[in-house]
Amino acid sequence: MAPSSRSTCARGRNRKAKTTGAPSVAEHEDDEAESGTIVDPRRLHEAARIAEALIFASAGLVSQSYIAERLPRGVDVLHVMRELKGLYAGRGVNLIQIDDSWAFRTAPDLSFVIRTDETEVRKLSRAALEVLSIIAYHQPVTRAEIEDIRGVQTSKGTLDVLMEAGWVRFRGRRRSPGRPVTFGTTRDFLDHFGLEELRDLPGLDELKGAGLLSGRIPSNFQVPLPLGEDEIADDEDPITALDLEELGLLTPGGKADE
Repeated sequence: MAPSSRSTCARGRNRKAKTTGAPSVAEHEDDEAESGTIVDPRRLHEAARIAEALIFASAGLVSQSYIAERLPRGVDVLHVMRELKGLYAGRGVNLIQIDDSWAFRTAPDLSFVIRTDETEVRKLSRAALEVLSIIAYHQPVTRAEIEDIRGVQTSKGTLDVLMEAGWVRFRGRRRSPGRPVTFGTTRDFLDHFGLEELRDLPGLDELKGAGLLSGRIPSNFQVPLPLGEDEIADDEDPITALDLEELGLLTPGGKADE
């Protein structure tokens, strides 16, 4: 017996509903597999929770690569971190990016309510502040170049204080006679001064507004833009283990000097 036109139409509508309705979970996962990037909100939410837990549990900075290794395969780690950063933007604790690492920090406007019994880092001398500023803006820079900019000799003790504070490090060696050591700032420097990257250092107008530059500076004066944390200058070689031994920072055999 031939099916009625009503039942035929019903089956047709059912077939159409199956082909034009919302994609199934399996179809959704197939699409993700083809694109290589997870777009499922539920899985992105779980990835954000994992990243949040990793940063919260760490006492220091957490690199983006470390986070990426622990997220589900196919998750865009930068997308997850930006979403988390936006989520914490208006809270008492902010998620901040420092170079290619992440950390939770107290919101800047609430720092005054934080009480600590820890011993404060001793205040830097004017000479140390000048040297730190020169290194920050001119890195990679040698000791001779620092002295040329300041116009006075720089004592080894001043550089030692900055290195002990964890704000200055040996970057490399200049390709010039004597292969002098070059200095640069560290991630701890960025973290301490609330900078995400070196390009966030105050510019000319900000320095003038803060009274840190006199009004008699040359009209063609420009604030230098330093290289990135891991960028090597064209005339610079990276520091090697042999260099560290020569500088007395490693004992023969590659062990750190206590």
